[in-house]
Order: sequence, then C-alpha cells, then structure tokens
Amino acid sequence: MEYREYRTKDKSEWGDGPWQQEPDKIQFTDEATGLPCLIVRGPSGALCGYVGIAKGHQDFEKHYDAVPVECHWGLTFSDFCAETGDESKHICHRPEPGEPDHVWWLGFDCAHSGDHCPKYDRDLQTLGTYRTVAYVKRQIASIASQLAERA
Repeated sequence: MEYREYRTKDKSEWGDGPWQQEPDKIQFTDEATGLPCLIVRGPSGALCGYVGIAKGHQDFEKHYDAVPVECHWGLTFSDFCAETGDESKHICHRPEPGEPDHVWWLGFDCAHSGDHCPKYDRDLQTLGTYRTVAYVKRQIASIASQLAERA
C-alpha cells in the first residue's frame, strides 16, 4: 500500500502542540508484517490507530472484544472500510493493485482517561499526555505483530 498523508482538520483553535505539525490521516504498510495500517485523527483531536486483516485471518469479522490483542487501553474498533466518498477523513484505504480491498480493521483510540485531546483540552494542556504519531505507530506495530502471529 502506498504511503499517504492527509491534512484535513482546522487546528487553528487547538493551541500549540505536536498535533499542529502532524497529518490527520496516514495510510502505510507495516514493514514487519505487510499488513495495511491507518492513523486517523478522531473528533476530539486525538489519534486512533488501525490494522487491517484480510479474509482468511482467524479474526476477520470478529468484534474487537473477541480479539486478544494488547494495546493502548485495548481495542475499541472493528469494521470494514467506511463507505464514504472521502477517503481522506475516514477509516478506509487505497490499496495497490493486487492488494486486498475488503479488509477488516481493528483499532484503538488515544482519547481515554490520561490522554490529552487537543480539540477539547486546548486550555488544559497539562491535562493528560498527548499520544503522538510516533507513539501510535509503535502501538500499531505491536498490534500488527500480534495479529500476524494469530493469522
């Protein structure tokens, strides 16, 4: 899957922080497993991470609660690509020829207790820890590794 970055959010009222320089969505392939991955900024300004699995994987179409994967506050999402016309803002990807289009996304979010959500916490920047793109990529790599072991 081709690496892509999207910048779609108006962050002008969020205050200073790493989110100002970060993209709002990134699609990439996990190098170690070959699994498709997404980072998508949620409505709170916090980042969410996703790993896609294809039909034939034992966790394909399973609810996230049924998938024994460890990550930041646990999995909180499982579904197919969002059926929208705008891939830049949603949980969906643009696969290369020969790559699966119909994948099951498993994901987590960084908008829990102790996490800083820049859209809502702009006046309370000492409240919680902002989880950066680098942090989310590390979590995604761990999820991808765990899912590859379960394939």
